[in-house]
Amino acid sequence: MRTDAVTPLDPTTASQLRASGYTYFEVGATRGEMPSGYHHQRRETAIGTGHDRFVQCARAIMTWQVQLRAGIAVATTDATVVEGTVARLAIGVGPVRIHAPARVVYVVDEPRHAGFAYGTLPGHPELGEELFAVEHRDDDTVVFGVAAFSRSGSRLTTVAGPLGPLAQKFVAGRYLRGMASLPQP
Repeated sequence: MRTDAVTPLDPTTASQLRASGYTYFEVGATRGEMPSGYHHQRRETAIGTGHDRFVQCARAIMTWQVQLRAGIAVATTDATVVEGTVARLAIGVGPVRIHAPARVVYVVDEPRHAGFAYGTLPGHPELGEELFAVEHRDDDTVVFGVAAFSRSGSRLTTVAGPLGPLAQKFVAGRYLRGMASLPQP
């Protein structure tokens, strides 16, 4: 799986993921107060100013550039995110590659706020949901943010213990830096 471009998800895997249920009950909870019993993360960074920057960043989010720019491979049913899109994300190299199936829970498409959240499916090492969004604030600042709630969903992440949340914090930092490094329009 390439990490520099989105690749199509093979039809068999896509069908299996579409038929799978989420691995957690609180679907959509990144819209507001996140549920207890999970590790929570909310991070954001200013990435520029103006309407053109907002539009550029919204387009990048909706075409998986957040993940790709963080070094995560994306195989998906839709190169442009829509509600219900399924994807298999992957990080790592060769036999140390971790696959993370997910489905888009909701899309935000407002004049000054855009993004999407995906939730974990069976086979994902974590249970939970993650939101990627950009906001064009009243002071003209464009802010990119990530919000997530998660807990261990596999033996690997259970054994990793406190390293799991640290790894997620590290990857969230890569998301933020990747979006901040988008060349200005």
